[in-house]
Amino acid sequence: MTVTVKPVPAPLDARPSREEAEAAVRTLLLWAGDDPDREGLRMTPSRVVRSYEEFFGGYALDPVAILARTFEETDGYDEMVLLRDIRLESYCEHHLVPIVGRAHIAYLPHKRVIGISKLARVVEAYSKRLQIQEKLTAQIANAINDVLQPRGVAVVIEAAHQCMTTRGVHKPGVAMVTSRMLGAFRDDASTRREFLAMLRNGGQPALES
Repeated sequence: MTVTVKPVPAPLDARPSREEAEAAVRTLLLWAGDDPDREGLRMTPSRVVRSYEEFFGGYALDPVAILARTFEETDGYDEMVLLRDIRLESYCEHHLVPIVGRAHIAYLPHKRVIGISKLARVVEAYSKRLQIQEKLTAQIANAINDVLQPRGVAVVIEAAHQCMTTRGVHKPGVAMVTSRMLGAFRDDASTRREFLAMLRNGGQPALES
């Protein structure tokens, strides 16, 4: 099996120390016009660095390793597997502000299935990084396709970007939708329609009239 998906975190020796990171936050507080030595901001640099460890924890996760454990005892199950409404929190690589939304993932098994929690963890591994939504959508779909090798993968992400809701054009209530269809979801229109219908119907197959 050839797997091409690999996270590429910064080399450990290229990363600043915690002290340097906290000093950088202090500099930004000064640049914003406030006093980092006042009581309310005295601990802010260390708090921000700890927050960044959580916000960008995806760099320490390997999506391939997350997806590596699969199950072959499926009794021949080969219908669509759909996991809807996966909470997604990411960060715009252009402005360092949140992208908040939900992801929907479907795949058509080929001999193997995977625990559904692993799908959610792959979303977390890629979303907890600096991102653009288009790349995030493709990375999730490509990783599942490369490792699980199903008959098809579909990923749809709906998200609000604070880079346009709280700054710039200031347009709240706007959601961006991206999709990545591979295998049968790209090649077979009926499979694609079934997936989209299940999203519209809350995960239930559309009933024939």
